[in-house]
Amino acid sequence: MELRRPAEAGHRRMRMLTLVATALGSALAFLDTTVVIVALPRMEKDLGLGLTGQQWVYLSYALSLSAFYLVGGAIGDRVGLRRTFVVGVVLFALASLLTALAPSEGVLIAGRALQGVGGAVLTTTSLALLRVTWAGEAGRAIGLWTSLTSLATVGGPPLGGLIVQTVSWRWVFLINVPLAVVTIVLAIVGRGEERRPPGRSTLDLVGSGLVAVALLGISYAIVEVRAQGLAAVAPFLVVGVAALAGLVVWTLRARGPVVPPSLLRAPGLACANLVTLVMYAALGAHLLFLPVYLQFLGFSPTLAGLVFAPPSIGLILFAPRFGRYADRNGPRLPIAFGAATIGTAVLLLLPATTRPDAWVWGVASICLFAVGLPAVVAPITAAALAPAPEDLAGVAAGLNQTVARVGGILSVAAVGALAERLFVQRGGTGDTPFDPSAVGAVRAAGVDAFHGVVLSVSALAFLAAVLAAALLRGRRQRSTPSSVSSATLRSSPPA
Repeated sequence: MELRRPAEAGHRRMRMLTLVATALGSALAFLDTTVVIVALPRMEKDLGLGLTGQQWVYLSYALSLSAFYLVGGAIGDRVGLRRTFVVGVVLFALASLLTALAPSEGVLIAGRALQGVGGAVLTTTSLALLRVTWAGEAGRAIGLWTSLTSLATVGGPPLGGLIVQTVSWRWVFLINVPLAVVTIVLAIVGRGEERRPPGRSTLDLVGSGLVAVALLGISYAIVEVRAQGLAAVAPFLVVGVAALAGLVVWTLRARGPVVPPSLLRAPGLACANLVTLVMYAALGAHLLFLPVYLQFLGFSPTLAGLVFAPPSIGLILFAPRFGRYADRNGPRLPIAFGAATIGTAVLLLLPATTRPDAWVWGVASICLFAVGLPAVVAPITAAALAPAPEDLAGVAAGLNQTVARVGGILSVAAVGALAERLFVQRGGTGDTPFDPSAVGAVRAAGVDAFHGVVLSVSALAFLAAVLAAALLRGRRQRSTPSSVSSATLRSSPPA
């Protein structure tokens, strides 16, 4: 017994080091979605991005995540989870350094795209690595991982806003480098005897490439159509639609497509993912444009970053309760309630046209939003997993995450294009509707542009509520395919 104690202590140490490494790495990837949003107005001022450039700073990261999210796990299964995780962190750190030193808009966007590739690889392997190293206690490890990443999600945006306000937006990216080094050291020191699962997962490079081309072509056409005209962006739109059609054909004919056709035929899965697409379209546009608008009204980056704190706290406190309700009574009611609550919360921003008004209506909106968000997140994930066969539960989760990100990408592109158009129609001039230095008619045009954002986001949220009420199950669910209660399920932050 005494001889085994050092080995047991070493095993516990290895598991804890792995837990801290995966939580820190994942927190970095999550934060670079939210913190960057707070920094966008300062980036625009330094590099002259305009609204279109700001959209691409966000979209390039989100597109890379979506394109490599599913394939990242397959790479980990082939070459080893820990090795792949470390490679993902290294790529994320190098991309962060490139982004921090970017001298121009093009380099900045390229760095963000590379960050997305690294973020996709490291986040997809994080949970899988925990399952391997913690084995029978994986549930406890994932719970600890969720708590650690949630703390980062709550505190990260205000801290990032403070860094932007007092130092420079570039330090938001530079700080990733030493934290990534710590993550890599912890992951390597925590290495143990980890057996690779038998067999090799399918690496569908063709399917993943078609996903990337479809998203890039369609998003580029939507974002650039106002500036370049329909004739100029039509080829990109055609290529994007053709890639989307090719993905459907490839999925039906390939031996090992990234999403098996049998999963797509599961009853109820398409409905759940349709609701996810519309709901996360609303969330993606709202969480991008709200902090930018608050800085337009005169709030500091630090205060603008605080808009993420109440929703994150709401997720921690209430998501398990709404998840348990969905387990007992079905996901229809909580999702419909949550989506309608979010739609109402967004409408409360309409009177917030000045900084004093924003303190009243903005706070009310954020607090109500923090009630609606946890009612949606866990139940909508459970609804997407429930129809899947047990052996495809992991793929179903990956599909749902990808659909959620695609919804955010398309809405940011479309709603941003609408905001620019309204800004010009109302007499606005300049590269962005939300320039904090604007005055007079230009400032009024910026407010009108944000009203277009508010009405679009609210309409999407109410549409999601209607779809949930009409399409999702209202009766009790026996269990999820993975035998995990929906109370413990948590989607990645809306992006």
